[in-house]
Amino acid sequence: MPIRKFRAIEEMTPPLEARPCDAANLRAAIELSRTCISLRRYKLPSGVHKHRSIEEANEARRRLDDSSA
Repeated sequence: MPIRKFRAIEEMTPPLEARPCDAANLRAAIELSRTCISLRRYKLPSGVHKHRSIEEANEARRRLDDSSA
């Protein structure tokens, strides 16, 4: 998809009108949901975690990867 620049909102073309009960809308929503789920690799725990070495940090990351699989 090419990138287009506009100097004002009036220059933009309006989006295509979608019918509210169209089956294509549902298919697009499902596909978008699947894409979002596939992009979400794992849930990161909140907070800052300090590690004494890079090996300890890599081990923590490996445990996190194993628990999300």
